[in-house]
Amino acid sequence: MVTVPVYDREGRKVGEETIDPADFGGVVKKQLLHDVVLMHLAARRVGTVNTRGRADVAGSGKKLFRQKGTGNARVGSKRTNKRKGGGVAFARRNRNYRYTLPKRAVRAAIRMAVLSKFLDHQALIVEDLPINRDAPKTRDVATLLRALPRPDLNGEAVQPTEGEPKSHALKRTLDHRSVLIGLPAHDPIAWRAARNVEGVMVAPVAEFNTYDILKQRYLLLTRPALEALKQRAKTMIGRRPALAVAAASPTTASEA
Repeated sequence: MVTVPVYDREGRKVGEETIDPADFGGVVKKQLLHDVVLMHLAARRVGTVNTRGRADVAGSGKKLFRQKGTGNARVGSKRTNKRKGGGVAFARRNRNYRYTLPKRAVRAAIRMAVLSKFLDHQALIVEDLPINRDAPKTRDVATLLRALPRPDLNGEAVQPTEGEPKSHALKRTLDHRSVLIGLPAHDPIAWRAARNVEGVMVAPVAEFNTYDILKQRYLLLTRPALEALKQRAKTMIGRRPALAVAAASPTTASEA
C-alpha cells in the first residue's frame, strides 16, 4: 500500500489516503511509458516544412553540353543541387508524423504514469480548491501552492530553520513548480483561476494522458478527483469500454 498525504486549504496536513498499487497495474514499465510519450510527441510535431527538389525548380532537364570533347567536367541538368538555383538534394516534404499505439497499451501507460507519481512521492491531495465560484482569482490558486509542502521531501527537509529568508521557505513548497491539478470533471471556473499560474496545468482525470502526467513533476488531486481516478482505474482495459464494464460485473439470469 502507498500512502498519500491530504491537506486542507491552508496547507495543514489533515490525514492520509491509502492507494493500492494493484488498482493501477501494480508495476511501472518504463519501456511502455517511453513508447507512449514518443507517440504523443510525434503527434505534436508540425510537419509543414517543404523544400524544392530538382523536380520543383524551374529549368530544363536537358544536358548542358556533351559528355566528352569539350575539356570541361561532365555535367547534366542545370537543375541539379550542384548549381546555383538548382533543387535541394533529398528535399524535405510535408508529412504527418502521427501514429497510434494500441488503445489497451495507451490506457495501461496512463495508469502506470499515475502509479509512478504515487510511488515517487510526487502526489498529494487537497480537500478542495479554495476558489471563489462567483469571482475566481489566480491569487487563490497561487496562495494554495505556496502553502502546500513538496511531498517528495523528508521530515527534516520540510522543517523550517531559524532565521531563514522567505525565498528559502518557498523552495519547500509547490510555488513555481510544475504541477498537474486533477479535477473530477471539467470545471471552467477552476481552469480560469489556475491558467495564469506558471507551470500549472488543469485537467479532469478523464482527460489525463501519459505525457502530461510525466511532464508535470507533481500531481495535485482533490478528494473527488481521487475517487474518480480510482473508479476509472478499476475499469477493465478492453477494446470496447461498454463490453469491458459488462464483463467486469456480469449479471445473473435471476437479476436479468
